[in-house]
Amino acid sequence: MGEQPIFSTRAHVFQIDPNTKKNWVPTSKHAVTVSYFFDSTRNVYRIISLDGSKAIINSTITPNMTFTKTSQKFGQWADSRANTVYGLGFSSESLLVKFAEKFAEFKEAARIAKEKSQEKMELTSTPSQESAPGDLLSPLTPESINGTDEDRVTPEPPQPAEARAEPSQNALLFPHR
Repeated sequence: MGEQPIFSTRAHVFQIDPNTKKNWVPTSKHAVTVSYFFDSTRNVYRIISLDGSKAIINSTITPNMTFTKTSQKFGQWADSRANTVYGLGFSSESLLVKFAEKFAEFKEAARIAKEKSQEKMELTSTPSQESAPGDLLSPLTPESINGTDEDRVTPEPPQPAEARAEPSQNALLFPHR
């Protein structure tokens, strides 16, 4: 399905001056559409605004972002990935309040999505408790802990069963004759 707009409003868009980090620089000459998008394939929320064909906001909402109302009609948030602070000027306080509510809602959804993806990662990347201690696939071998690249020994291909247990508790060891 891809990325779909889930809420749109109109606002004047600003970015903090990258040189002074104090003054606001308008990135649109007039009010433009500012939309929240949801990408169902990546489970990501973004704020996007275009001025013509130019993207003036492309900000992925993360759980640690905060939208701050700084006046009755102005709000801002910092985007560390874009290395900027965005500001939005609204025509009414009610539009600002609605945008801020949606920001909080999608920030929470992003937090939940991040937790779920971390749980999945932990389930798929947790090392098996059944692995043999001397498993050659282990990233920490005695050879890789100390020494220079010249000193490192590359692991030999797997030995016959009597020299190396298979990574399963159910494996039976039979000497090859």
